Amino acid sequence: MSCKGTQVLISGKLPRMEIEHTRKMEWPEVSKNRFGSLIRTDSPDGCQIALLGVPDDTGVLMNHGNPGAAQGPDALRVALTRYGTNEPDDWVWPAVYDAGDVVTSGDLTVTHDRVTHAVNQLLDAGLFPIMLGGGHDLTFPFVRAVSKHYGEMNGIYLDAHLDVRDEEGSGMPFRKLIEDCDVKRLDLIGFSHFTNSREHTRWFHSHGGRIDALEPGGVWPGDNLFLSLDLDVLDVSSAPGVSAQNPMGMSVHEVAKWINAAGANDRVRCFDIMELCPPNDLAGKTARVAAHLLLTFLKGYASRPGSHA
Repeated sequence: MSCKGTQVLISGKLPRMEIEHTRKMEWPEVSKNRFGSLIRTDSPDGCQIALLGVPDDTGVLMNHGNPGAAQGPDALRVALTRYGTNEPDDWVWPAVYDAGDVVTSGDLTVTHDRVTHAVNQLLDAGLFPIMLGGGHDLTFPFVRAVSKHYGEMNGIYLDAHLDVRDEEGSGMPFRKLIEDCDVKRLDLIGFSHFTNSREHTRWFHSHGGRIDALEPGGVWPGDNLFLSLDLDVLDVSSAPGVSAQNPMGMSVHEVAKWINAAGANDRVRCFDIMELCPPNDLAGKTARVAAHLLLTFLKGYASRPGSHA
């Protein structure tokens, strides 16, 4: 089972949404009691959520990481088709539109520009964007578009790594968001002391960053927030299929509390799930965890006022 794509390289006023440099996805037919049956691909009319895949691991390879995150979006979609929609009769999932995959380039800057362009169009259409990665560098062009749309933002990211390197690659997104975008504050959850340098930790703190200072049910500062999930924050026992495995990571239950809280928080303007690496996975375990966390976010989102069509 896979999600097939057809390339779209035009834009304009058409019956279905056309985003330049994207590939439309064709979801497999599944039972109507499966979540995959609720995904729309023809038109975003009446939808609140937009999925955007970015099958690219160029940044990971630039940092000498394990290849395979480019296969993440498709693996996550396939895992979604295997989950059901069993909820109380008076409960409604938010309507989800799959905007397809960005057609990536071997040039990291070109791919980043295509991501920003695609997200701009989704935001202009009034959709809440969720990105499926892909290397974590892609969070930079993703949030770049969202910050342009909403203005000043604060960020919360679940990650074992600070990702504030000063060279191009998957380890740089949050430094670039501080230096190049209207992102004013960062909170990192899940920091691993043994996989981050002193230099990067000092830079992070000197630019107002905080480590493990928030709680899922606590107060999250800022009028506009983004939440980014790098799956390597999870313990390797739950998530072997990531670009950089974590032997002392967070549990799925711990991470799910954050994801549910972010979904329910109407100041959270976007969400991404990054670094799913199927070649490192065991029988699709990590893909299923990622899909479950995506559903957890959507369930939280459903509690927002006006979240249903």
